[in-house]
Amino acid sequence: MANIKAAKKKIKVIKKKNLINKSKKSEIKTYIKQFESAVSEGNKELAESLFRRIQKKYHQGATKSTFHNRSVARKISSLNNKLNTIQ
Repeated sequence: MANIKAAKKKIKVIKKKNLINKSKKSEIKTYIKQFESAVSEGNKELAESLFRRIQKKYHQGATKSTFHNRSVARKISSLNNKLNTIQ
């Protein structure tokens, strides 16, 4: 346990940030599940709108250091390839 006041504050800040990051990651995972079900059903309009939303959320997470930039690029590319398979 931390004894210094600044270290105690940093622990509180990190706990709060962890909760925020966890909720953002959970939100994106939910959108991805919806996106994959839309792709499997062949619903292109819904898949495109979900893709744009996922892409925006991933980029926001990369800006706030919730996700690494290269992993975001890789995941968005993978989702885009899935989107392009819909006829």
